[in-house]
Parts: sequence; C-alpha cells; structure tokens
Amino acid sequence: MIQRRFPLFLLAIFLANCSVKVKNPNAMDTINTEEKISDNKLVIYQMMVRLFGNKVQTNKHYGSIEENGSGKFNDITETALDSLKDLGISHVWYTGVIEHATMTDYTSAGIRIDDPDVVKGRAGSPYAIKDYYDVDPDLAVDVKNRMNEFDALVKRTHDHDLKVIIDFVPNHVARHYVSDYDPAVVRDFGADDDISKDFDPKNDFYYVSGKNFKVPAEVNPGGDGFHHPLKDGRYDEYPAKATGNNVFSESPSINDWFETVKLNYGIDYRNKTNHFDPIPPVWIKMRDILLFWTRKDVDGFRCDMAEEVPVEFWSWVIPEIKKQNPDIIFIAEAYNSQKYQSFLTTGKFDFLYDKVGLYDGLKKLIRNEHHANVKDITHVWSVESRGMSSRMLRFLENHDEERIASPGFASNPWYAKPAMIVSATLSSGPVMIYFGQEVGEPGHGNAGFAGENNRTTIFDYWGVPEHQKWMNNGAFDGKLLSEDQHYLRGFYRTLLNSVRSESALREGRFLELTNQENFTHRNYAYLRFSGDQRALIIANFERNQVLESHIKLPEEFLEGIKNKKNVQFKELLTGKTITVADIQQGIPVKVPTTDAWILTF
Repeated sequence: MIQRRFPLFLLAIFLANCSVKVKNPNAMDTINTEEKISDNKLVIYQMMVRLFGNKVQTNKHYGSIEENGSGKFNDITETALDSLKDLGISHVWYTGVIEHATMTDYTSAGIRIDDPDVVKGRAGSPYAIKDYYDVDPDLAVDVKNRMNEFDALVKRTHDHDLKVIIDFVPNHVARHYVSDYDPAVVRDFGADDDISKDFDPKNDFYYVSGKNFKVPAEVNPGGDGFHHPLKDGRYDEYPAKATGNNVFSESPSINDWFETVKLNYGIDYRNKTNHFDPIPPVWIKMRDILLFWTRKDVDGFRCDMAEEVPVEFWSWVIPEIKKQNPDIIFIAEAYNSQKYQSFLTTGKFDFLYDKVGLYDGLKKLIRNEHHANVKDITHVWSVESRGMSSRMLRFLENHDEERIASPGFASNPWYAKPAMIVSATLSSGPVMIYFGQEVGEPGHGNAGFAGENNRTTIFDYWGVPEHQKWMNNGAFDGKLLSEDQHYLRGFYRTLLNSVRSESALREGRFLELTNQENFTHRNYAYLRFSGDQRALIIANFERNQVLESHIKLPEEFLEGIKNKKNVQFKELLTGKTITVADIQQGIPVKVPTTDAWILTF
C-alpha cells in the first residue's frame, strides 16, 4: 500500500472496510506503507579527513599546508573513534580520501605536480580526482606510506564496530588526471581515445575539436600571494575537453566546474542517443575501481552526482560489486525526485539523498521563513518519497550545505532541534550529521577559493574552531567546549543513540497525526510503532509560541490502556515521565518554542 494521510474520522471507516479485522496497532501497516522497513538504523558521521584532525589554528587566507595544517589518517585515533561510537554513530563517511588535484608539491614522493590554473583552492577540491587508485597525500604522516596509513584507519574503524564509507566520484575527474599508483594492467582515462572525434562511445572523454582549452580569465589560483612556476593563466590541453558540469566549450566560466572533465558513459548528448552495447570502456574502468576499494574492506560508497551518470550503468555495476561483498552499500547524491524510484529499482541503490524534499522544507521552518509550513513534511513522505522513506538519507548539514549555526542559515544551532529530531525519527532510513554540527560549528572565515559562504571550506587548508575545541589538541574530550556546547552535543548523543536503541524509532512504521488541538502550521506530530513499543513525536517549530495541546491518539493505539488511570509516558531526550490521568482525553503536552518531544509508551 502507498503511504497516505488519513484524517482520524476516516480511519474508523477505513478499518471497518478492511478485509482483515484490526485487533492491534501492528495491523495498522495496512493504512501505512508497503515499503521495506529497516531493522538496522544507519547513523552516519561525515568528516572531511583533511579538516577533522587538524590542530593548527592559524587560518591564514589561502594558507599553505605548512601554515594552516592538515588532518591526517593517524589523527583519527582510538579515542576519536570511541567518541564517535559513544555519540551513536554506526558509519563514518571519510570525505576526501581519494587523491585529488592540489597546489601542494609532492614531486619528492613521486607524485606528479598539478597546474594551479586548474585547481580550486590551495588544497584542491576532493571532487577533482587525480588518481582513483591512490589516497590524498595530505592525509599521510609518511607520504610514501600513505596507503598503509589508510588501510590502518579502515582496520581501526572496524575494530570499533564502525563501518567505513568513502566517496566514489564517477561523473568527472581532474583536468590533469594521471595515475601513479594504479595496477599495472590499468590504462589511464583517455589513453586510448580518438581525439579527432567530439564523441565516440569508445572514448573516455568528450572533446571540443580543433579548440585549445582556455582557463577562465578571472582565475587567480592561490590568491595574489601564491607564486608557482605554472601559474600563468594557461593550461595546455588540445583538443579541449568538456567540463564535469556538461559545458561542451573550450571556454568555461569561473562558475563552471572548469577544473574537471566529464567522463563518457556512452551518451551522445548532442544527438541524444545512448551507446551502451557493447559496454563502454569507462564502465569497465569504474567497475574495477570500485572493486579495488571494496577489496580494501570499504563498507559503502557515497556516489557523487549520481544522476549525471546513466542509471543503466548503476544497474550493471552495483550487482557486480555486490558479488564481491553483498553487504556493501551505495548512497546516491540525488536531487531529482522524479528519478528516485528508478535509481532505487533499476539503479539498485540502497539509499538516496533527501535534500530537495525534507532538507529544503525543514530549512525553511528552521529559518522561520514566512511561507514555512509542516505541510512540506507531509508532502515528502506522501508524495516525493512515497513508499521509499526507509531508503532516504536525511540530514541538516553536509559539506555542500550551509552550517546551521552560520548567519546564512539559523545562527543559533538550537533552532534546528525539532528539525533534527524529525530528520532522525521520521523513518527507519539513515540519518547523517556533519563533523562539528554537534557542537554548533558556524563555518566562519574566508579560507580562500570559496570565500565566506557559511560553509566549512572543502578547497583550502583550514582549522575548524568549534570542532577543535571538542578535539582539544587530540584528546577528543571536549574540555574546551562551552557549557551550551556540552548540552548541544549531549542532545545529539541522546537522540542518535535513541534512534538505534528504541525499536519504534529504529524499525517502526509511521502514522501522521492530524487535526490536533491548538496546532498551527508550524506544529507537527506523528507516531512510530513496532512490536509493543510506541513513540509519539511532537515538534514545535514556532519561534515565539509554546505548543499547548492534548494529543489524541487513534483508537487502535489506546487498546489495553484506555481504561487505565495514570498512564505513564517517558520523554526520551530528558528522561522525564509524564503521567496522564485520563488517556481518552488526550495527552497533555507543553512543548517549548523550537523544541520537540519524543514520548514512548
């Protein structure tokens, strides 16, 4: 059955007409969903490895690695992993692991130098891959031993009963892609291309025939203070290649992904034709890359810009990888809700981003925007992710989005409390937080390429100040945090552990509660239920109005308790107990502004 919103007065009519008599709340599956319900709630912690363990606090604009520092694989210590485990984390998404183009010179370690005119930021974008078979040398204490240091991190993570996710960037590579580390049998991308053709299904890249690539005129790599022998506003590439964001021109703009080149999966964009038989060479190369990392005991891949790659490729490659490891997971960065079903069924992804649905709606509520309305939440589960809610990855922060505590988002991290509770408890699907979110990191500072944009940089070397207070020079004990930050991290710890330990939140089904007393368009309530456990979530997104109500439960949920006096409910986040004298009159609640309750019974 498809999830639908049922007013309470229709509930009795519906149940009366069901072919099976409803005797208990578990039978209410018939009015909820046929979607797969997970019994293993994923709680993902995304960290930029380059930033996570960095202890240097200089934060010089366009600073070098020597000036601003860089976190290492080895900085993710036993103590750090213990702290993440205690926070309630099940999976760690190590962002920026695979080697990417950079302005830092590693020629002494046998790594070819990059032209800074086609690199964004001193450190470089982790999504401009330079070698799929290597790891970022910035992250190693001993650069020549960098892969062994990564392998040790994977083992250390697994020893703490945590899973490892890394990025897979299939759509594009750095303009200067060259593998120094690949197995001997692997041919580099483009090595066998017929560059006389703009498109050929056997080519790895798309070309702009007869044209030299032109670096955007506004590019000033590393800022005025950065000097480099190759910094000359030129990059020798003939013929020019199409950019990662599908600009088929020799002259991309500075706002394009000019530092990357598009990979050819057999789609002729100009003639709008597909050439998937025989299998294009890029498909084979990408399968081998995924197998390489799978054999290194990686537990999952977050697939960057998955929609830019044909679903037919995913349909072919994911089963190929799951032959090697049936439990490995694939998460798609996806933004087109019209394609969700196809990426889950045909593409065989395990999970998809829920950015344009739940995230966008919750952000409006957090920001107290004029048109913000909880109907956006209803629209997500009833329309956009209908029947797929357990397959949607929910979040309020990641490396692409503004920090909650930034002035561009909410300024006050506590304003996001009800939204975070909804993100974590709306379904059995995974929930994710971004490193520093749990201590209110605001993303301040102009690191370099991206400027001041309410985000933590992914392009430059940088220290993350509020996160560094929790890190406390590698002690990971939070002793430098303020009292308010300790409370904030405690909230995240309680919430994330609860969604994994409480069966109703971990694997329960969902029912929206409508027509509740005194509810505004910024109040929301729903039930999650599994076995004999029930959880009632009441969210108040109002900035200036306490939510006072008597929450009425559907009759089926009152079976066994409706004639009892003094029924007790436990509020999970505070541990407080609420005693209800007459349950049939409703559950009296008084939810403060920008807050939410989780009542179990």
